[in-house]
Amino acid sequence: MIAPGTAVGRVLIPFPTVDEVSRHCLSDDEPESVHIEVHLPGRVDPARLRAAFRRALLTHPRVLMREVPGRRHRRSFAWEVTGEPDSDPVSFAGRGADALARVRARALSACPPLTLSPPMRLEVVEVDGGKVAPESSSVASGTATETGTVLLLTMHHTALDAPSGLRVLATTAEQYGGVDALPVTGRVRPGSSGPAPSGTGRAVRARPVRVAPDSRPEAVRARAVGNGMLQADLPVPRRVARTGGLPPWTVNDQLLVAASLMVGRWNVSQGRPAGPVRITMPVDDRPRGTEMPMGNGTRLVEVAMTSEDPRDKDLLLGERPDPAAVARLLRTTARRTRALKSAQGAPMGAGASLLTAPLLPVGIRGVLTRGARRAAGPWTSTALVTNIGRVPYALDFGDAGRATAVWFSAPARMPRGLSLAAASTGGRLHVTLRWSRALLGEAAGADLVGLFEESLSTTSLTSTGAHAPGAGPGAGIRKVDATATDAEASSARDHARGPGGPYHRDTPRPDPTPGGARSTQDNHKRPS
Repeated sequence: MIAPGTAVGRVLIPFPTVDEVSRHCLSDDEPESVHIEVHLPGRVDPARLRAAFRRALLTHPRVLMREVPGRRHRRSFAWEVTGEPDSDPVSFAGRGADALARVRARALSACPPLTLSPPMRLEVVEVDGGKVAPESSSVASGTATETGTVLLLTMHHTALDAPSGLRVLATTAEQYGGVDALPVTGRVRPGSSGPAPSGTGRAVRARPVRVAPDSRPEAVRARAVGNGMLQADLPVPRRVARTGGLPPWTVNDQLLVAASLMVGRWNVSQGRPAGPVRITMPVDDRPRGTEMPMGNGTRLVEVAMTSEDPRDKDLLLGERPDPAAVARLLRTTARRTRALKSAQGAPMGAGASLLTAPLLPVGIRGVLTRGARRAAGPWTSTALVTNIGRVPYALDFGDAGRATAVWFSAPARMPRGLSLAAASTGGRLHVTLRWSRALLGEAAGADLVGLFEESLSTTSLTSTGAHAPGAGPGAGIRKVDATATDAEASSARDHARGPGGPYHRDTPRPDPTPGGARSTQDNHKRPS
């Protein structure tokens, strides 16, 4: 909704529900940032890139906005569309692995200010053939090095989401390369036939299980601030044949099931009882062309990751998940996600819409919103899983080449404390696990990614009826936190203890994932 302001040519946009809730709950300890990494094989020209990014911003004027300052007794927050950037959002961070590590760390620790237009920054790093992360493997080739350019876009999530940022980068590529991209079709959802059926999992509102904290002393976790992040380059899970026009389950369903198995197996390894896992999943129905509305355009739904047969719990969380139980959970999850995607609803539910209604001053609404968030903490979903799917843009930067990999991450604030984001480019699945350091440390994050890879391998093999020798717990690939310092990374490897025991650098294990897994972290294996 756009409303004219008092000044000539001034355009004000009242905060939508999602923006206001985020604005009320901001915290310096856990910045509300979204980061997108685009890896290119060649070099970019600084002047051309600056000009292309500026033209992209002008193509999407809704991005050129800043928060209108005001007092706590005003009735609403508002964005002011500026028409021009307040400052140059493009910077060149240098060359090499150290520069990339610093930029990644900044993306998780420092949001672009909401008071400057646009609330995003684009940092450019040249990778000169050195290691792209501590003991990392290559994003593009599987070797120990990468050569080219990394474009790292950081946005304030109060203003913009990952699909919006990706659309701006796609327009930047079109402007830089001088070639218009092919038209992008919008997503097609199955039609809705009335209220969401009971298969959505809404009928039984069980209190979801929390991700178990790691073994660090509670006092140490309480002092930890910010987010950790780890990235993995995996094969896209195998799709299952369609029956009756629809597949029994999708790649997105496999990601949800793999995430739930990851959490369940992690909690059991930490001595916690297994419980119902609920996953928050953004649903985005916006078109992907240049007409795509910018901002936070997704609605959040919750998927109950519980099998309809209670006996499946032990079969799913055993040493090797039972393929039949995994298939049953995949079918149940597919039915629930289809119903949730086709149903209509408020972006964050009726409660959030009521809290943000302009009936009270924003200061009072902020107190009520933060109080409601604390009260709802025990009922908050277990994890956030965001899947963009196949990146719908070529991201062709002309002589700098097409994107070889695209990673992005979403905030991981407590009490949830864990988010998983996925996108596929060039037949590879690029997964980012992000966590609150108040919940998990570097070693625990590496354990979780290993468990996710094993679980995703299980769902992929279930889709084809195949079995992977040694694909149970203990066969996952080990990694080091992308944002950790060299000392932190070394300490994490030397002292990590998880579901499969300590790290052994000299004991490689077969890779259980079809097609092999590559990572931007190290590739140590976990022994059985």
